[in-house]
Amino acid sequence: MGTPGSPNQHLFGRGSWPEVRRVGDILRTETVGGVLLLGAAVLALVWANSPWGDAYRALGSAQVGPAALHLDLTLSQWAADGLLAIFFFVAGLELKREFVAGDLRDPRRAALPVAAAVGGMAVPALIYVAINTSTGDGALAGWAIPTATDIAFALAVLAVISTHLPAAMRTFLLTLAVVDDLIAILIIALCYTSSLHLVPLGLAVVPLAVFGVLVQRRMRSWWLLLPLAAATWALVHASGIHATVAGVLLAFTVPVIRRAEGPVPGLAEHFEHRFRPLSAGIAVPVFAFFAAGVSIAGAGGLGATLTDSVALGVAVGLVAGKAIGVTGATWLVQRFTRARLAEGLSWWDVFGLALLAGVGFTVSLLIGELAFGSGSERDEHTKIGVLLGSLVAALLATAVLRVRNRHYQRICAVEERDTDADGIPDAYETDDLRR
Repeated sequence: MGTPGSPNQHLFGRGSWPEVRRVGDILRTETVGGVLLLGAAVLALVWANSPWGDAYRALGSAQVGPAALHLDLTLSQWAADGLLAIFFFVAGLELKREFVAGDLRDPRRAALPVAAAVGGMAVPALIYVAINTSTGDGALAGWAIPTATDIAFALAVLAVISTHLPAAMRTFLLTLAVVDDLIAILIIALCYTSSLHLVPLGLAVVPLAVFGVLVQRRMRSWWLLLPLAAATWALVHASGIHATVAGVLLAFTVPVIRRAEGPVPGLAEHFEHRFRPLSAGIAVPVFAFFAAGVSIAGAGGLGATLTDSVALGVAVGLVAGKAIGVTGATWLVQRFTRARLAEGLSWWDVFGLALLAGVGFTVSLLIGELAFGSGSERDEHTKIGVLLGSLVAALLATAVLRVRNRHYQRICAVEERDTDADGIPDAYETDDLRR
């Protein structure tokens, strides 16, 4: 991350060892999830474009659930509304942990990833709007599609190309994606709520409040907490607000620190360890399986899709918008704080990370469905735009980061050296002494 405004004034300086170790554990889980996500997306694309494509679409359209509770949803809807609520619950936990107990509780360290996330969302949206201003017929509804970064997909790319990013760059990428997810859920709640029903929304406060009281008292009994979480989710879903918002609201009630016993981990870490494997290993890959299966022929062919301004706006927004937005916001932070990049890093490294942030998948596909309706022609074009943009961004990021990989290996070797074998690398002990 960085410490603009601090005496050292370094962007992408190393954080504390406990934070780096925790982030490393998270990234390992997300990398495995990213590989599963890629596999699910490829399987969906192959199946949807095979002679058995009708069976794939029939599977996604199969309805399951009690009609009396208005929960007779298709499997695709259950994946988008239900499973992604788990994904956003974990993202909410991570965001709260970062800003309450992580390195980002220092506003100076939080400035860079927050600014980069905002820039990396604003510029793609502006590019999409510029391309679709004269399109009409509701095309501008998809302005938020190219704004999201998929951390699991991005990490899968890093795993495939075997790039050794320094700890600060990995932490920056994770934090940017987490802030990105929070802004995305705010956009979904505020901009993609077509109708609002106040009674179920008001009733949702009751199980949410009870859940909050129980977790604040360190209650871990699943037979109490899960029914309350499910009730909150169902009522938020009935209110017309996208049900994934419930996941973030529930996460924000979970305590991070046991204040009575000092700064030791609270329930947030416990829930993260429990639910992150479920999110990364099941929820996101299953959603990807149902969301990514676009029929190229059904969408009018690849050539026709690429001439559609919606698909073009999404692809260009992810590739050029993210690269310009993240790099530009980082430059503005160093310009106005007079900070400088950490020793050993250059603007090529920042640009490579910015390109990697253009790998958008899970949330982009979700917003595409909300903007244009699942299964619509524009939704199909959106999917192709997301897949194409993410692929191009991944290839460009690979080209930039692989060139610097030997340099990253030398930095990582220094960061991992532990001459006294005390479990804490020497570089972090030196940093602590300097602080």
